[in-house]
Amino acid sequence: MARPIVLSNGELHVGLNKFGLVHDFYYPYVGFENHAAGTDLRHKIGVYVDGAISWLDEDEGWDFSFGYPHTALIGHTLAINERLQIILEFDDVVDAEMSVFMRNIHVVNHSDKDREIRLFLHQAYAIGDSRSNTDTAQYLPDSHALLHYRGRRAFVISGDNDEKPFDQFSIGLFGIEGHEGSYKDAEDGVLSGNVVEHGRVDSIIGFTLNVAAQSSQRVHYWVAAGMSTREALFIHGQIQKDGVYKRVHKTAEWWHQWLQPALDVLESIPAAHRQQFLHSLMIMKSQFDKRGAIMASTDSTLLNYSRDNYSYSWPRDGGYALWPFIRLKYKDEPYRFFEFCRRGMHPSGYLSHKYRADGALGSSWHPYAHGDEVAAPIQEDETAIVVFMFAQFYQIQQDASLIKDFYGPMIVPMANFLAEFIDHASGLPKPSYDLWEQSYMTTTYSTAVTYGGLLAAADLAQVAGDDEHAVKWRTAAEDIKVAAEKHLYNEDRKCFYKGVEIYHGEITKKDGTIDISSIFGVFLYGLFDTDSQQLTSAIQTMRERFKYTVETPGLPRYEDDDYRRAHSEVTGNWWFITTLWHAQYLLDQGDKESAVAILDWTKARALPTGMLSEQIDPVSGHSIAPAPLTWSHAEYLSTILDLIERS
Repeated sequence: MARPIVLSNGELHVGLNKFGLVHDFYYPYVGFENHAAGTDLRHKIGVYVDGAISWLDEDEGWDFSFGYPHTALIGHTLAINERLQIILEFDDVVDAEMSVFMRNIHVVNHSDKDREIRLFLHQAYAIGDSRSNTDTAQYLPDSHALLHYRGRRAFVISGDNDEKPFDQFSIGLFGIEGHEGSYKDAEDGVLSGNVVEHGRVDSIIGFTLNVAAQSSQRVHYWVAAGMSTREALFIHGQIQKDGVYKRVHKTAEWWHQWLQPALDVLESIPAAHRQQFLHSLMIMKSQFDKRGAIMASTDSTLLNYSRDNYSYSWPRDGGYALWPFIRLKYKDEPYRFFEFCRRGMHPSGYLSHKYRADGALGSSWHPYAHGDEVAAPIQEDETAIVVFMFAQFYQIQQDASLIKDFYGPMIVPMANFLAEFIDHASGLPKPSYDLWEQSYMTTTYSTAVTYGGLLAAADLAQVAGDDEHAVKWRTAAEDIKVAAEKHLYNEDRKCFYKGVEIYHGEITKKDGTIDISSIFGVFLYGLFDTDSQQLTSAIQTMRERFKYTVETPGLPRYEDDDYRRAHSEVTGNWWFITTLWHAQYLLDQGDKESAVAILDWTKARALPTGMLSEQIDPVSGHSIAPAPLTWSHAEYLSTILDLIERS
């Protein structure tokens, strides 16, 4: 289930599902500690009218539409039930300055008679992303609020209607001891008012609205998050003092100011893509933790079906995510990411597979043992792309303090690692895992990024006046290029090898699988000249193998990719990343028309709010989660910026 709406301030991140309900609630890190993860923890909304309850996720009579209409990360959800003659209109926001999630709910009585409408808002947490039954929920009469807490996490829930607080509440249990949840208490329209529970707890508040025929009222609802009860109550007090309207307005102003670098180039973008461009930028920003981590995706859907989700910071994904921000001259987000990488770097100079938002190592399925050889379970390209992107950041900012802050403590050890992580018999980088995290070999893609990273590091060394390292790293890059020309092109298939397997200094196997990353890694990082016979023929081979046309430009990752493959008869699902790489190549070759066709194809497959998923089912055209995927949005933005530059 994709997230049509995501909201964030870099500390509190909320994801709404296709019913407009809270399905992800991360705090205090974006992408880490999802206090609302899992199918049983979905927050519910119910309308009690004409003697019956209707839950938005259970009554098939509700129709939903979603959008970001305010040129800000403020979600708009419209829920219409023609049978009940009720419309619910939500403006949802995470405050830009305080960790509070707010909902401005417009309740419309569309019937020709006056009615009493009771609106119920339910919340359930497993605080700390824990499944242990140790949470507490309490009613706070002095604050007229509900409190959920566990350890150093506290959530205060409240709301008002025409400055009057909620008139019903109850606290209960769910998922244990036969309890389904306190939302069941609302089915007769009256809540029991239970004031405290501990264990696996949930809660619900209710508002009684007397709404005239063809008229409406508004309900404000908020959840204030803090590292202590005191902090959460302070934020709750600020909302009571300022009012939701004022906080929403201030957050809109914050987003308008933050978007200014994008607004400055908006007139240069084709009109059909301007809204998607802004939405993609804001959606990407929602995946950035304020301490530097860049999440691949905060969509927790996979956790319900697999062992893990994408709520990790892969240095590679982060590097690609930063590229449009760097080009738009944003400074804070790249700087914080490079700080994050500097903190997470191994003493040997490499970056690990992936990280949690708090900087700890993320989960991994990569071993240290590879037959009788021992090697760190890494993807070399992740270190290389950080070096490469930092060099681009410096070139655009031209800020000498960046060299002072990062060259010695980060670039030198990283570039030395890249220059020394070489199989001297072949001249190629030693084996590591490929960017798709599946194959342990020396891939053409990782070789290309390493080459680009070393050249970028050599440029930085010259800026720093470090001639010794400049010569070392440039020489290492040139040696890699010579080895690549010797070993990585497949004359039989007229394409680049996916990679080669090296064992004890000998190339024991060459993998002829046509992998899009091999082709575009060579192009993006200049391992082979753009007009070389090898690259030109590889592009042609790719187009023929995957039946590319301007009308159906979608590309998989590689031949026979079975990861979440929707249909066995296709060679793999389409990926936005690989398809947009092709658009970037087309722009480089001057074929603007075909590149714009890919951009149009991409936009047509986004959700109405602009969310781009990871993959597309090539038969049905449906999005395949997670959505949003930060990297997909990054390649869309990078392609748009390429289009601007080449126009």
